[in-house]
Order: sequence, then C-alpha cells, then structure tokens
Amino acid sequence: MRPVAIGLGANLGQPDDTLRRALVVLEQLPDLSIVAASPLYRTAPVGPPGQPDYCNAAVALSTELPADDLLLRMQGVERAFGRERNGTRWGPRVLDIDLLIYGDHVIDQTGLTVPHPEMHKRNFVMRPLADVLPGAYVPGQGAVAAMADSLGDAGLRLWTAD
Repeated sequence: MRPVAIGLGANLGQPDDTLRRALVVLEQLPDLSIVAASPLYRTAPVGPPGQPDYCNAAVALSTELPADDLLLRMQGVERAFGRERNGTRWGPRVLDIDLLIYGDHVIDQTGLTVPHPEMHKRNFVMRPLADVLPGAYVPGQGAVAAMADSLGDAGLRLWTAD
C-alpha cells in the first residue's frame, strides 16, 4: 500500500471542532480509511494579516483511489463544510484539505500538484505529517522526519481550548 497523506487546516468558526468533524466525514467515505491522524496544532496564519490562528493536522490514509478521484472527494468534503473557492490565496478558511503525498508519485496537472509544492517549507505541515508517517519519503524533497526536524517547532503548539 502506498503512503498517502492529506493535510487539514481551518481558522474560521471553531476550527478544532471542524477538523474533528471532517475526520469523521472522511472516515465514512467509500474506498478510503484513516490509518492515523496527528494531534491538532495551533499556528499563526500565513497570508493576509488579521486572521485568526489556524488549526492544522495531517492524516495518513489507506486508499486505492486514483489521486484525482481522491482530490475530488476531498473537495466535496470542503464544500460540505461551506468552503467556497474564491481565488484568494492564504486567506481565512472554514476548511482546507490538501493532498500532501500520494506514494512515490509526482503529479503536475491542472488543479493537482503532488507532492504539495509548499509543504517542505512549512512546519505546520511537516510536523503533523511526521506524527503520522515519520518513515515516509517525499519525492524530490526528502525524508519526512528529517524535514520536520530541520524546520523545527517555532510558532507551532498543540491546540488547546481557549
């Protein structure tokens, strides 16, 4: 089975609750199952100022779905939670689900780039990914655990209720 991982993030409403509910919805989708989910992390937003902190997590999946079908299912979950794609990059989100890695596949097509092109620069992606797939390798980028360690944990903390 190939290692498949997704990243989840939210910073609108009750983002921790949103991520927990999204995990339940993902687990109920046909043809995929959750192997492991990271703890929830709190991070400062990347992008326009004035946004609330993000809640982030990573999930390892077991699936035989082709990557583009998996992406469509993830986008369906986002829409079910009220996500509207308006072209704004790094803006506030009710729910964001990204396909991070899909085995050793490198995919570069309209609407789908795997591995996720910015993940290796972001500890809020790599630390949760290392929690669920520490032995995984990101094609063209390196070992997950080593990248997470090199990025460190600055600005990253476990999500706790306010």
